[in-house]
Amino acid sequence: MAGPTGNANIFVHRSGRGMTRALLTAAVWTGAALAGSAVPVAPLVAQVTPPWQDITPRAGLQGWHRTGGSATYEVVNGELVGRAVPGKTNSWLVSDATYGDYIMEFDARTDPVLNSGVMVRGQSRPDYRNGVVHGYQAEIDPSARAWSAGLYDEQRRLWLYSLGRNDPARRAFRSGDWNHYRIEAIGNRLRTWINGVPAADIADDTDARGFIAFQVHAIPDEQARKGPEARFRNVRLITQDPARYALPETKLEQQGWLANKLGAGERRDGWTLLWDGSSTKGWRSNKGGGFPQRGWSVADGALSTTGGGGDLITDRSYRNFELSVDYRLTPGANSGIKYRIAPGTSSVGLEYQLLDDDRHPDAKMGRDGNRTLASLYDLITPRNLLDPPNPGKRINPPGEWNRAVIVVRGNHVEHWLNGFKMVEFERGSPAFEEAVAQSKFAGQKGFGAWAQSPILLQDHGDRVDFRSIKIRQF
Repeated sequence: MAGPTGNANIFVHRSGRGMTRALLTAAVWTGAALAGSAVPVAPLVAQVTPPWQDITPRAGLQGWHRTGGSATYEVVNGELVGRAVPGKTNSWLVSDATYGDYIMEFDARTDPVLNSGVMVRGQSRPDYRNGVVHGYQAEIDPSARAWSAGLYDEQRRLWLYSLGRNDPARRAFRSGDWNHYRIEAIGNRLRTWINGVPAADIADDTDARGFIAFQVHAIPDEQARKGPEARFRNVRLITQDPARYALPETKLEQQGWLANKLGAGERRDGWTLLWDGSSTKGWRSNKGGGFPQRGWSVADGALSTTGGGGDLITDRSYRNFELSVDYRLTPGANSGIKYRIAPGTSSVGLEYQLLDDDRHPDAKMGRDGNRTLASLYDLITPRNLLDPPNPGKRINPPGEWNRAVIVVRGNHVEHWLNGFKMVEFERGSPAFEEAVAQSKFAGQKGFGAWAQSPILLQDHGDRVDFRSIKIRQF
């Protein structure tokens, strides 16, 4: 459905206890009156209008200011029109007001060549990259990849969720036409919808309050000279008790970005923490015995290796799973996450390579980059499989956190880096066996075929930090 275009009505029971949450929120979203429906309800005596505030910019743009690039903004027939101009900097029309918890809806239409977005709890501080606009952004993406309503962490962590696993939402966007967005920013949870289809569900506590901003993305000058437009209309908010008007739960998987914590949706989806963020419980030396006496430390919410302690493994073994690990490299660092390792105390197994590609010599060894970050070490070169026209990696530099994800379902394996699938293969396939035969593991009997094993964090002698280590089993 395209979503509401006017105020919805909510009916309240005479008893004062109100409708069930599901019926109430459905009425808010669709604007449908329940009177005369087949749903048995108590007599209705009061009608309550959700407290929507229309914040669509008006002529003169009072209450808003432009920052960043030089794109122009004006109001035409009640629509905010942003026009691209030559230049290499993104432009923003920023609200003077800031907001905490709210529900926002708006319609957006962009030229098919013009990427755009809307900031949710946006930030700009002099002490952060000279005041650049940064933070949560609901994407407007008219390109073939169709990541509209995905959530991007502008000028910070990059993609929190690109819709890489949500084909229904990708199909819902209509390039070149009006599209209806809904965003719920309530507590540490951000949810988005595109034309009524659930798009993203994020748990993150980085920003609790901030401004709203409309983007005109920088594009090549030859395209910008034609003045492509991003248009917005019917922008409205609920700021009074927005949780009351939140939509019911969906089947969408939640993407958790809470440090060493799980969001409620993640727990519902079966995730558990492999590391509690403060102790050594659940981990031991791969050489046997307890936790290493040196070379590994726990401090400030990070599990860190500084070299000399040997590899670290989980107490338990895992067969079919999705593993998510946030990691932070130091300049020139080398490490890895291993799985399906050989029985006993061996460290031989499949490895998600962690590497500073720009500084460590291993990036230039092996074959065709198959020892670089996110590779299946010495076997398969990583490539951006979600955005083939842009095969490069989306990497935060040493000193900043990145996310590695490994998915193992039987013989099917995937490596993900910062929300992008980089490697995909079938264990035991002819292509896999050929890669093994050309690697340093040639002749290793049963390499990669072991049914289960612990998860291993590699000590390669360099400082690497880990946190938010979590897993769900299939």
